[in-house]
Amino acid sequence: MTDLAERLPTYFISHGGGPWPWIKDLMPGDWTPLESSLQAIPSQVGVTPRAVLVVSGHWERPRPTVQGHPRPPMYYDYGGFPEFTYRIQYPAPGSPEVAARVTELLDAAGIANDTDPERGFDHGVFAPLYVMYPDAKVPVLQLSIVEGYDPAAHLAVGRAIAPLRDEGVLIVGSGLSYHNLREFGPTGAAPSAAFDGWLRETLVESDPAERVRRLLDWEAAPGGRRSHPAEDHLIPLMVAVGAAEADPATQVHHEEDAMGGGIHASSYAFGLAA
Repeated sequence: MTDLAERLPTYFISHGGGPWPWIKDLMPGDWTPLESSLQAIPSQVGVTPRAVLVVSGHWERPRPTVQGHPRPPMYYDYGGFPEFTYRIQYPAPGSPEVAARVTELLDAAGIANDTDPERGFDHGVFAPLYVMYPDAKVPVLQLSIVEGYDPAAHLAVGRAIAPLRDEGVLIVGSGLSYHNLREFGPTGAAPSAAFDGWLRETLVESDPAERVRRLLDWEAAPGGRRSHPAEDHLIPLMVAVGAAEADPATQVHHEEDAMGGGIHASSYAFGLAA
């Protein structure tokens, strides 16, 4: 049972590539660090969430859009993987009730929004959630990012939905702290290391006001734009931070050879109980 008196943390996770939990033996690199970090999240949270609300870098809309399907189907938004990976199922229920609450909170904040009753789980959701909650019994729903990738707008979305943390809903931003597929390998090592160090300094070592200031100016960070030529996989972080703006950050995952590409990647929690 979820203790609704417990304020849940928020997370920004680096979700890996494609359907990796099912094909670890077919992909380069050691996936154990990422897998272990995701498996640790339920014990870090300490209670079974009422639902998990995932903001995935793989779903963007003109304005924030919440997934309203009671039994979301699968959306295989990847290519070039074995045939069986297009039959993977992660049969977690949705939560129209929580979707309605998200809409209510966004409306109250004056943020125009939509509901999509047909959207399925993309791999930014079903891959990490399969590792976190493999029995697929915890309800899961998605909230889109917004076209244009405005950091301030996504921080505002996070602030608007922050009350969900006191209502048993776990908010997870799902992306990658480095996402430049053209420089995935030796040429990406230096920029990913530089940006990863800046990100840790920003999230863990800065006070809340400075953290926000730095995130709004993330393009000026060392390795920033080379790490994110398009920032769709960084923007979910803004929602996670906005929903836990005054809370300390904890680096819950870090590796220097992510996905066998010599890339630095990290994940963070905000508001973890001491």
